[in-house]
Parts: sequence; C-alpha cells; structure tokens
Amino acid sequence: MTENKFGKLSRLSLRTGIRKGKTILEDVAFTAPYKIMNPFPKKDGGISVMPLCASAGIMEGDRQEFDFSVTEGTNLEFLSQSFDKVHKMKEGKAVRHVKAQVEKNAVFYYYPQPVIPYAQSAFESTMEFDLADKSSGLFLLEIISCGRKASDERFQYRKFASRVNIRRGGQLIYRDNTRYEPDKMDMEGIGMYEGYTHMANIFLSGPVMDMQEKIWEVLESEKECEGGVTQLVQGDLAVRILGHRAQKLQETAEEIKAIFEEVNNNNR
Repeated sequence: MTENKFGKLSRLSLRTGIRKGKTILEDVAFTAPYKIMNPFPKKDGGISVMPLCASAGIMEGDRQEFDFSVTEGTNLEFLSQSFDKVHKMKEGKAVRHVKAQVEKNAVFYYYPQPVIPYAQSAFESTMEFDLADKSSGLFLLEIISCGRKASDERFQYRKFASRVNIRRGGQLIYRDNTRYEPDKMDMEGIGMYEGYTHMANIFLSGPVMDMQEKIWEVLESEKECEGGVTQLVQGDLAVRILGHRAQKLQETAEEIKAIFEEVNNNNR
C-alpha cells in the first residue's frame, strides 16, 4: 500500500460529556488532515459535530481512524464536510475504521455525506458500534454512489468494501458485509443495483418499535426511490433504499431521521 502522506495514521477522536444538562465535547484529539469545528447546539440539548478536512478527498494509501465515546445521557451527531470522494488509485487502496461506544441513555447519529468511488479506486471501511443496553440509541447512515455518473464512471471502481458490526451488551445484533468488485460482478443485475445508481443503508436502534410503519409510509410516498424496512430479532430496524440521486436519498434519510429523533426525544 502507498504510504499515507499525512503520516502513519489520520486519526480523529471525540468524547462527550454533560454540562448544565447539555451535551459538550469533553475530549477532542485529531491528526492531519483533520480539525474539528466548534459544535452546533441542537434543540434537544445535543450537539452536531463536523470535521474540517484539508484534503481533496480520500487518496491511495490513506488510513483513517474515527473513535467516538458517547457517554451516558449525551446526544452526539457526527456530520461530514462534503461528499467522500475516493480518488483514482494505481494499485493500492484506502482504509477507514470507525469505532464508537454508546453508553446508557445516550444517542449517537453517524450521519456522513455520500461516498463517491472514482474509477479505479479501492476503499475499505470497517465500522464497529458497541451499545451499552436498550436505552442506547444509534442512527447509522451510509450512502454509496456508483461513481461519477456525469463523467461516465458508472461502477468503474476496483473495489468498495463496507463491514458493519453492531453489538449491544457485548452481543452481536447486526452485521452487514458489503463487498463490490464491478469487474467480477454484474452491478446492474438482479439482487444488485438493478438499474439504480445510489444506495442508502440505515440502521436504527433504541425505542424504535413504533417507527416501522411510519418509515414504510415515507418509503411508499417516494416516487424516485425503491426501498424497504426490516425489523430485526431484538426489535432494531434496518432500512435499504435504492435511487438515482444522492440528494434524493439524503432527503429520504432526513425524513427517517426526523421520525427517529421525535420518538427518541419522547422516550427520554
């Protein structure tokens, strides 16, 4: 793998705390190319945090590590500055590892912008979330595009891999292993994108039992998208949506997030 031009590892670490009943950032650490903007306060007492990245995108050899500690009773939303552009690579790859601990009565929104894998790029993402118990809320969003469609780069990347492991009380409750290699797969075929160009994966955990019907209503009202919602063994929800535009999937995800926020706020 090509060496990371920012050093051995590009790292970002956040830990929340509470002051006067509101969420604050108690501890922050980062290495180049990352910095953290001042948090944006939310109406419910939580905060939204956005990193600043002094880079044109994800390059060959990049190794990124995000670490979140969402402490008891806090509410953290993690956003991203812009779309994740995974640039063309000669033969190497880029790697990202996301790790989060969500304690009792805490809520974590992992809500980044969509990923755009350029032609000949290779990107591997691993996400691990540890929830303390049923009171720990998680809203996880991942949107993957086919590439730069306007530049005729439709599914021309070498590899895109995304692994998600979510545990509650140490027990695995959800695992998703997405691995696309367009040279070896019919990305347009049945069981894959089936003519669509963008896909959104959403996971919801917490007091979500009353959300499934409302999410179905959102999905069925969308004319440009096709999607479904599944209730898992322990009552958590998994949503998958296919579409033709990243913006439309973001708008749909925002509607689902609003449902999640309302239910969570009413139960806390």
